Amino acid sequence: MNTTPPINILCMRWGSKFGPEYVHNLYAGVKKHLSLPFRFICMTDDPASVPAGAEAYPLPQFDIPQGEQDLVWRKLALFNKELFDLKGTALFLDLDLVIVGSLDPFVTRPGPFHIIRDDHLGPPKPGRWINPARARRLAPIGNSSVMRFEIGANPDISEKYQADPWGVMANTPNRREQEFVTEQMIARGQFQHWPKNWCVGFKHQCVPRFPFSYWQNPQPPKGARIVIFAGNLKIPDAIAGTSDRWYRRIGPAPWLAKAWSETP
Repeated sequence: MNTTPPINILCMRWGSKFGPEYVHNLYAGVKKHLSLPFRFICMTDDPASVPAGAEAYPLPQFDIPQGEQDLVWRKLALFNKELFDLKGTALFLDLDLVIVGSLDPFVTRPGPFHIIRDDHLGPPKPGRWINPARARRLAPIGNSSVMRFEIGANPDISEKYQADPWGVMANTPNRREQEFVTEQMIARGQFQHWPKNWCVGFKHQCVPRFPFSYWQNPQPPKGARIVIFAGNLKIPDAIAGTSDRWYRRIGPAPWLAKAWSETP
């Protein structure tokens, strides 16, 4: 008899940027690739879009100041002292990603907090070291597309933002919630990155560089478990071979279409 408490798999969806198919396909990917007990919970303003078997919760209470356009700060609500009736460990997944390998290691890896290293998803940035102080500050910044944490363990992260949102954003140079989370978790000594090859960016790690992309098709690197879609390129566009840059041909990727599907 398995007595392991289920991991809470969380995602958030609001507005119309991502359609219901993103939730359906993410849930299907989790079912395919996670062998451990789990609950799949979508926090959303559109509960009817949540597939059967998954759970629909409302968006957590979180106030973003009037005039702030970047609603991604809403992710900080995940750190609220109380997150409805949820307890224990949570693995948060953004909607714009594709699961291609086992998720079990994301659940079993030791440590209270894990996040992607943002630099692992993009191209090399050798020019950044012209300014060493800035480079050192940016090097550890996380990407919250795949983030594991203990529910209710660090409520002051959301409380600090709620108390002074403009102050928090003013002290976050690129005004991204994941920079603030990185700073806060490093200060607690709990900050850890996922292994580099587990989470990869589609554009920079799967699509060959120019000009090789004109005769080589996208492939996930060896050991990849999750493919992240950062920036303007969307998953359906990549499946259709539509690029967001003239110089970046995107060839056929049947593995991507198969992975981003409700079909078992």
